Amino acid sequence: MIRYLPPVLIELALSWAEKQAALILRDGMPLDAGKIDLARSAGVAHPERIRLLQVARIPLPNDPQLTRMATAMGFLRPGLAGLTLGYGIYLRHGYGTPRILSHEFRHVYQYEQAGSIAAFLPEYLRQIAQYGYANAPLEVDARTCEAQEAVPRSPGAG
Repeated sequence: MIRYLPPVLIELALSWAEKQAALILRDGMPLDAGKIDLARSAGVAHPERIRLLQVARIPLPNDPQLTRMATAMGFLRPGLAGLTLGYGIYLRHGYGTPRILSHEFRHVYQYEQAGSIAAFLPEYLRQIAQYGYANAPLEVDARTCEAQEAVPRSPGAG
């Protein structure tokens, strides 16, 4: 696990994240009414600003050192279903479930609380480096806001 994040890598991560967020905001789709309600339930103050961009896979940075760091930390890992960057959310095709969306919407809330990508991302990366991805407080918080998936009822159930 990476314990120290060199400032140059944090700057590279911020630059990449801000460029990706701009791309998502430009090309992504706004939320429908149901997703706006789900975002509000995760604490988002301005769900109308959120854009979702569905992709086959979450893009990785072009910088090999940054990609190695992000992968080693578990921040950008194979199979990642969604990635939130400010009001922009990358979402892999087929993963738009209420559980995943509410998790990503909670990250939007966290960005809102921080005030910007530049204020949020260094702290998020520091937490992942210190606690590991699964135990980082911002990830734990996002998991506590995950909507439960509807359980199909059996035929004839009352």
